[in-house]
Amino acid sequence: MDSETKSTFSKSTGLPRKRFYRARAHSNPLSDSHFPIPIAPSHVDFSLHFPKVIEADNKISKKIEFADIGCGFGGLLISLSTLFPDTLMIGMELRDKVTEYVKERILALRKTSSEGQYENISVVRTNSMKYIPNYFEKGQLSKMFFLFPDPHFKEKNHRRRVISTHLLDEYAYVLRAGGIIYTITDVEELGEWMKACLEKHPMFESLTQEELDLDPVVELLCSATEEGQKVARNGGQTFRAIFRRIAYAS
Repeated sequence: MDSETKSTFSKSTGLPRKRFYRARAHSNPLSDSHFPIPIAPSHVDFSLHFPKVIEADNKISKKIEFADIGCGFGGLLISLSTLFPDTLMIGMELRDKVTEYVKERILALRKTSSEGQYENISVVRTNSMKYIPNYFEKGQLSKMFFLFPDPHFKEKNHRRRVISTHLLDEYAYVLRAGGIIYTITDVEELGEWMKACLEKHPMFESLTQEELDLDPVVELLCSATEEGQKVARNGGQTFRAIFRRIAYAS
């Protein structure tokens, strides 16, 4: 490791320094980006993501169950990894520098932590608004996360929002019956938009307050992410919508 590479990592923790991976807060999800895209979930190279759980022929004994859409700097993934150590999960991020930071962070944590820790998380650079079905099979996921997404304030840009009626069709496809979709934002209008989209969709129903109180993931929605921590420091409000994928009634 040369001196330039070393400088991007903290000497005390061994983790990558975030300031070397800064990028724009958001990217245009409708623009064309250049990165490899699997033609189907069976073509995803899992050896790049979960090397410790790979079997022969690049097959894994279990499938990814959690997807953090627009995972940012990976705070939620890191927290979920130890809370659900036997569950495979992946972050999906469009920004190249941010994706690289999360990769380096996970690799560093694997090296500096107890044997086997953080082997269940990974990240991929992709556009989740276009390629969700390329990564996940029907009914594969049990949880999907959309934390502090780009609000796209202008009405003409609402089609860029990651929660919309037509995109919920795709999310319902990859979520199993009983799977949970978690959304949170500090923008009230966006919070109302996401909640309204989920309420209108026939494949989702809202969790009860009792169910929310019993779900250990709910408190992480704000505390585990950089954006959530920033909102808390500034005394801001958050608006969440958490819904369950219901079974299809023929």
